[in-house]
Amino acid sequence: MIEVALERPWLVARLPGPMRVLSWAPHRPGLVIADRVVWREVRDAELAPGFDAERWLAAEMAGRDLGAAVGMLTSRTLDRHHLAEASAEGLRAACLATVGLGNAEAVGRRLVPERALGTINLLVAVEAELSEAAQLEALSIAVEARTASVLEAGLVLPTGRATGTGTDCVALACHPGAGATRASTRRQERRSALPSAQRWVWGAGSGCRSAARKPAGRAETSCEGRGTMG
Repeated sequence: MIEVALERPWLVARLPGPMRVLSWAPHRPGLVIADRVVWREVRDAELAPGFDAERWLAAEMAGRDLGAAVGMLTSRTLDRHHLAEASAEGLRAACLATVGLGNAEAVGRRLVPERALGTINLLVAVEAELSEAAQLEALSIAVEARTASVLEAGLVLPTGRATGTGTDCVALACHPGAGATRASTRRQERRSALPSAQRWVWGAGSGCRSAARKPAGRAETSCEGRGTMG
């Protein structure tokens, strides 16, 4: 469902065709139609205080003829990306992700000291035709699966157990569905969107266990496993 092309500092995820993508990505956030979702790798030194990251990313993507794609930023090494697929009730879902925990946080308790940047970026694509309400719900389940994985990794911060990072981004792509409005239908659709996201994110969590035993500032270097999960 997702074709991946890595050419650092770019990671390009090509969808099966134009799909409706819901995200809070820094480039083309909200509900948009796109056939690609793009990661741009950056170094911490490039993101100085006052730096207009959104404008810079838009210019970088336009220069690569990627202006119509959804764009995300990460300081995670892009060759540590993971792609997984799963199926449920006859429908497929795929999840592409990069995971960094150098910027890990416990929700509701802000860490003030400067630390290395790091983020968790996920793209989930589902075959199901979803209404906007169902797509919102599917996105919330992908976020829930990510949080469950980080909790399972057991990374303990001075403020409590890590639940994510301060800069996570999740995008969910599907084909629009006009008739999926009944609660029972939405429940069936959201279940089809969950397995791939949950499977990958829980796998990422197992790769983060070693990072949980290290100081938070060093977690970025070891929080993600290698290769592609099937």
